[in-house]
Amino acid sequence: MHGIAVALLTENREHLSELQRRVEDTRLARTVFSNVGFPAGPTDAILRQIQDLRVEVVVVDISVENPQPAIRAIELIQANTLQLAIFANGSMQQPTAIVASMRAGAGEYLDDSTGLEALLEALTRFSSNRTRTRGGAGKARIFTFLSAKGGAGATTAAVNTAVALQQSHGNVVLVDFAPVGHAQLHLNLRPSFGVPDALQNLHRLDASLLDGLMTTCKDGLHLLAGPQQPYPSLPTPAELARLFDLLANHYRYVVVDASSRLDSTTRLLSDLSNAVLMVAQTDVVSLWSAGRIHAFLEEGAGRNRLRMVLNRYKKIPGFTDEDVEHSTRCKVLWKIPNAFQAVSPAIDHGTPVVLQDGQEISRSFRALAAALADASSNAEGGLDLVYAQEKNDSKKKVPGRLVISPARAGQ
Repeated sequence: MHGIAVALLTENREHLSELQRRVEDTRLARTVFSNVGFPAGPTDAILRQIQDLRVEVVVVDISVENPQPAIRAIELIQANTLQLAIFANGSMQQPTAIVASMRAGAGEYLDDSTGLEALLEALTRFSSNRTRTRGGAGKARIFTFLSAKGGAGATTAAVNTAVALQQSHGNVVLVDFAPVGHAQLHLNLRPSFGVPDALQNLHRLDASLLDGLMTTCKDGLHLLAGPQQPYPSLPTPAELARLFDLLANHYRYVVVDASSRLDSTTRLLSDLSNAVLMVAQTDVVSLWSAGRIHAFLEEGAGRNRLRMVLNRYKKIPGFTDEDVEHSTRCKVLWKIPNAFQAVSPAIDHGTPVVLQDGQEISRSFRALAAALADASSNAEGGLDLVYAQEKNDSKKKVPGRLVISPARAGQ
């Protein structure tokens, strides 16, 4: 079963058993290596085993009586391994040991007295950061679509972008996190399983079971369907991190339809995403709501990844993109043309409009998908997505960043 691969190092055998139990109880990680004793030097077999087993997190237990061996172990691990997270585990009553372990290379210091709680929080942070970062092979990009108001078109945008990504790149999953799942209707599917089943089976969820929960479209797109009725409980941060860790390792692109959902789950989904795309229209209610949603997401990392997609767009004389951005505090990324006569029957028939050749809106969705796929990652785990105004000439473009012009949107 997949999970964060953890190594445990301690000088106390009783502590080792307790740490192993904590790791197992998180249901987010698994112990792949444990040892009573620390590495003595750069060529120590302990370090070789940690790397051979592809450990992702090393937990180093710090003794109250003699913390120095653990501090030296952290220094050795930091200096002689690559892409490892180091968690120090010890007493909060030892400020010098805490400072020394962090200086040695530990990224987290776990309060030993809190038991499972501190480890679970640290692993959740690690998993969230790892999921949204494209540093490693096989890590998917995650795009979350949400509505500025009901009926703005987030599900339509999510479905058509997912289909376009599947056609151009393959290995895409559409995850329906709407309060009641509608994505299946847009795709004319009748799923047997979905998100609630995945959350209920996280303790045994692996790649094989995940595949069994998916509904496959004709073009190969996978759908993890939304609930048929409002789901009674909210997933915890650890549960979401676990689910998306699996999805990010199993697919190339993960497209999430959050629709009009606005709760703690929406904020967590935004934090896990590389880009959060708020679908709105250029009416007073949409723009007023967009500004409130931006404020709602400000507490998490998702605020830096939030971009606006203007749906059913028609240019309003005297009302510019700068006016939209000023009123919502959110940058405009894309404009989907108004094509109600094509979109409405496409939804009714369960055939995404992006599959219709010759339609301006189809070209726009394909171009949006290409822009998301081609954008470069930044240091914070988001994407460098910039919308260029028609008045901007090419000399003003920022080097090394993806610049999307209105002219390209219809190509």
